[in-house]
Amino acid sequence: MVFSSHLFVFYFLPVVLLLYYVLPSRTRHWTLTLSSYVFYGWANPYFVLLMLVSTLIDYFAGLAIAHGGRMSLRQPAELLTPGGPRNRAQRIALIVSICGNLGLLGFFKYFNFAADNYNALVGALGISQLAWEETLRVTLPLGISFYTFQSMSYTIDVYRGEARALRSLLDFACYVSMFPQLVAGPIVRFSEVADQLQSRTHTLEKLARGCSMFCLGMAKKVLLANPCGQVADAAFEAGSLAAPDAWFGVAAYAFQIYFDFSGYSDMAIGLGLMLGFMFPKNFDSPYRAESVTDFWRRWHISLSTWLRDYLYIPLGGNRRGVRRTYVNLLLVMLLGGLWHGASWNFLLWGGFHGAMLAGERAAGGSLYRWLPRPLRMAATFVLVLLSWVLFRARDLPHAMGYYQALFSAAPLQEGAALLGGILYQPYFLLCVALAGLIAWLAPQAWDWTRRLTWVRASACAGLFLAALLAMETQGYNPFIYFIF
Repeated sequence: MVFSSHLFVFYFLPVVLLLYYVLPSRTRHWTLTLSSYVFYGWANPYFVLLMLVSTLIDYFAGLAIAHGGRMSLRQPAELLTPGGPRNRAQRIALIVSICGNLGLLGFFKYFNFAADNYNALVGALGISQLAWEETLRVTLPLGISFYTFQSMSYTIDVYRGEARALRSLLDFACYVSMFPQLVAGPIVRFSEVADQLQSRTHTLEKLARGCSMFCLGMAKKVLLANPCGQVADAAFEAGSLAAPDAWFGVAAYAFQIYFDFSGYSDMAIGLGLMLGFMFPKNFDSPYRAESVTDFWRRWHISLSTWLRDYLYIPLGGNRRGVRRTYVNLLLVMLLGGLWHGASWNFLLWGGFHGAMLAGERAAGGSLYRWLPRPLRMAATFVLVLLSWVLFRARDLPHAMGYYQALFSAAPLQEGAALLGGILYQPYFLLCVALAGLIAWLAPQAWDWTRRLTWVRASACAGLFLAALLAMETQGYNPFIYFIF
């Protein structure tokens, strides 16, 4: 079930909000948890069992850490002393949580990738008789990358003394399964909502801001991301294309992925506000970045800060010398690339960004900091476009072919000029131009809705109505980050 669907907008969401506010307040976590399981299990009910396994592992691990190795359901958990000593049982509980989550993620996300590369390797070595003839094909559960990271942050925060362990399994299940950000983020750390799980306010102001953010997110997704995606698909699936067409196609993809993902994040944050939760901001005008380092301060903020706090800093960060800092940056971004998907494209995408981050740190800042600000933004955008080719291409040969087209290094096939008839339709040109103007000039929905007036609320309602009308006529409606 996706947010930009008839089923969600007209049936699921109204019923959930009605039950949430009409039923007694003590049942709200039950309502939210059960509705989240219905939302997640709509495509495949077996995925719910997998999420339950992750939930139980981290719930009991958190109790064991909080109580010094014992799992007590009667005693309230005390906040552990930050930086204080931890006994062997607590360390084992943390290891069980981390290994359990990473084991689930590793098996379901990377088994097929590992099996395919093993078969390719033994074939290249001439020992194809060792290949796995009947390889098990594993289905990737929706959102597993998001909820395993989110659930794992709970035990780490408890271990570090940054949050108290929850005694209620229902409260913890509600945190892990919460449908607004369950399958595509933002990644909400436990320490960010721990107090809200115990007590939160429900106000008309929150509800109005939440509805406005949901409307803006829907408009981003349906009115901008979907048309830009049609342009990108036409360019990337073309057998041959000229350099201008290739640049236009990858620019359209840049806008598609931004408005698709930021639109989903806005809808998720808006839904959270409707339910009384304040989720963290996930985007901050990333295409206005003046360097790749600045880009990662603005893009998918919940992931970049998660990788920083739970991976980069534990690896030593920048505290173990210059060389180790560069290695840590590269390693973290390589793993961030693999987090996005099990393919060499994503690994190279992460390596590209890791190398740029290391290079900018070595240079003491942006590699082109002497340029005027508009040119710094343009240079960063071009670098990001080059990296998006790896993200969008179906495999490495496809990416290499697209790079050749970008720089006019590939011979044009007969009929390549006909692609322009698809790419440069007035409707698509208008959508891509509008996407660019909004990406570079418009305020973020998070900031714009903080001071909500009747004029702004009316504008949000109008955009939402336009998005609904467009949604009913569109057959193209994917969410890119659902596959991660």
